[in-house]
Amino acid sequence: MIGTAHAQSFGSGSGSEFLSLLPMIGIFVVFYFLLIRPQQKRAKEQKAMLEALQKGDECVTAGGIVGKVTKLDENYVTLQVSGGTEINFQRNAITALLPKGSLKAI
Repeated sequence: MIGTAHAQSFGSGSGSEFLSLLPMIGIFVVFYFLLIRPQQKRAKEQKAMLEALQKGDECVTAGGIVGKVTKLDENYVTLQVSGGTEINFQRNAITALLPKGSLKAI
């Protein structure tokens, strides 16, 4: 008796297999639109900002240091932070560009 009931439920078609995968597919779609896509968009914006970096731009580093770009290299940026004080940073350490004249307001 138990064997026949098990056999009947086991052979019940491929439609239920697809329905069991549907929630996993839905979760992946939600993760893509809420997590993966915005992260990729932010990475593209960051890369474009670093490529557009020019001498004279005012920027903020990942450590919160604000300065003016005085020298650019392929991998490094030199920032003038005050007076004649210059500090070298990796280009990836630049997190944001500031509007012109922001350093005078500080």
